Amino acid sequence: MTTNQLRQLRVVLVGGTGFIGPHLAAQLLRMGHRVIVYHRGDHEPALPYGIEHVHSPLAARPVTRFPSELTSLACDVVVAMHLVGEEDARSLADAFRGIARRVVALSSGDVYHAYGFLRGTEEGAPEPTPLTEESPLRSKLYPYRGGAAGPFDPETYDKILAEREIARHPDLPATILRLPVVFGPGDYMHRFFPTLKRIDDKRPAILLEERLAAWRWTHGYVENVAHAIALAVDREKSAGRIYNVGEARTPLVADRMRQIAAATGWRGRVITLPAADLPPYLVMPLRFEQSLEYETTRLRRELGYEEPVSEEEALHRTIAWERANPPAQIDPAQFDYAAEDLAIEKRGAEPHSAPSPAGRGSG
Repeated sequence: MTTNQLRQLRVVLVGGTGFIGPHLAAQLLRMGHRVIVYHRGDHEPALPYGIEHVHSPLAARPVTRFPSELTSLACDVVVAMHLVGEEDARSLADAFRGIARRVVALSSGDVYHAYGFLRGTEEGAPEPTPLTEESPLRSKLYPYRGGAAGPFDPETYDKILAEREIARHPDLPATILRLPVVFGPGDYMHRFFPTLKRIDDKRPAILLEERLAAWRWTHGYVENVAHAIALAVDREKSAGRIYNVGEARTPLVADRMRQIAAATGWRGRVITLPAADLPPYLVMPLRFEQSLEYETTRLRRELGYEEPVSEEEALHRTIAWERANPPAQIDPAQFDYAAEDLAIEKRGAEPHSAPSPAGRGSG
């Protein structure tokens, strides 16, 4: 039963054919809302009957222009699936003010000062965790400048600027959702693949840097994240609010790896070693004293969010998909098992397994 059950909302998804979008579109349709997906039309994912499409080459990211076919339609909520910076946020707000009643914008936990500290671009001390919606933001903009191009331009990407721009229009109230690491079927990052490959290659042990093993980064299964977005669309009271999205409890990296192992039946060991004793490709230059654990109580309390897919089921679905859809290219240098065996041998006959602390630390 939804807040708007007596009134169908007309919802425009700017984007929506990628990783999260099809799940969101399907959930909104089940809630009884009308869904229009604005995209290029390069590929058509399996969407339920009843989803409407507006195709245009203008929908290439960053989306800064909208065809009249779309903006001539009055809508209740526009969902900005792929805001990357100030320019596209301003363009979307300008296009839909007076047309939509409110906007739901997807942001990221990379806006937090903690993220910059982790990467070494912010000074100070580690932030207390879990991070709340009021935790300090980065002071330095454009966190990926100078990096390799990906699905966004690293020279102009900054979710802080996108948030500021989309939230500054009183005639188009914004809900901002700061997403975690999103995993599940369709994950183009294949985040669980390195662990699964070692399991399927029947490795007796998986190595972790000891600081990484004791680190936390909040995750969210793709259908659960889509459910959080759908609630923000459906619930009028979400307007003007910021919500962290993610799992209720964030495990240590070593414990998440053990969960994957348990789901596959693998009986090897997760072994932690100092960075100096590991092959270089297993060492990341990050300040792991800063966790990226997000507090999600506000989302749960205000919007009644609960995960529709259990942790166990999410892992089983993800593992099955990863095994059926390995990355198109696998770098063998990232799986140098001879070097990994040598690292274990150098530690002697009794390498220590990753610990399972009793409580939650602050990162």
